[in-house]
Amino acid sequence: MENKVTAHQNTGLGIKSSTSIYLTRVYNWMALALFATGLVAYYTASSTQMTNIIFSSKIVFYGLIIGELLLVVYISRSIQKLSQTSAIALFMLYAVLNGLTLSAIFLVYTLGSISSTFYITAGTFGVMSLYGYYTKRDLTSIGNLAFMALIGIIIASVVNFFFQSEMMGWIITYLGVAIFVGLTAYDTQKLKEIGARGFENGESLEKLAIMGALTLYLDFINLFLFLLRIFGDRR
Repeated sequence: MENKVTAHQNTGLGIKSSTSIYLTRVYNWMALALFATGLVAYYTASSTQMTNIIFSSKIVFYGLIIGELLLVVYISRSIQKLSQTSAIALFMLYAVLNGLTLSAIFLVYTLGSISSTFYITAGTFGVMSLYGYYTKRDLTSIGNLAFMALIGIIIASVVNFFFQSEMMGWIITYLGVAIFVGLTAYDTQKLKEIGARGFENGESLEKLAIMGALTLYLDFINLFLFLLRIFGDRR
């Protein structure tokens, strides 16, 4: 018997089944990664020794940041070549490394405001993800615009790092929220299309689910950080 998860059946049921299986795996992996990041961040912030190691040395802190960026690029470019086990391990490694650097939010903001912002983020993310899934509108133009705007705020953030303009910081923050709200809807729609095309086998499905989870994980984390700047109460 052919071991395939496909969506080329003539009935709509086959497409819906493939999409449902795929997106379930995507959101499961995303949720697991968010849980791992949150757990590591909270534990790290609770440990004086860990915070001293990470934040007392610029080399260690920026080394972790650069390592995370390189890891995302590597996973994105090599997902087809990686084994299923390697893809999972690297994705979870990224979630753990991100937790180490994100532990800083527990040192800057109150636990209550972090929790409330997380729920706001989850609600916003959920609504936009549902919109991306159910809308009949092609969101490609929104996705392209959001991506170009993202490049713009990255450049603006680098410039503002030197000028330290509070007004520019708030403009970047609100634009960042708008960008990742749009990207959440767009990315969900693209993942739905991937699921509808089907998969060669279970391993292919799992690796693409990891890639999809990484995409939505990044949308969620960035949306959360921008919203935290708006709603977070500093210690």
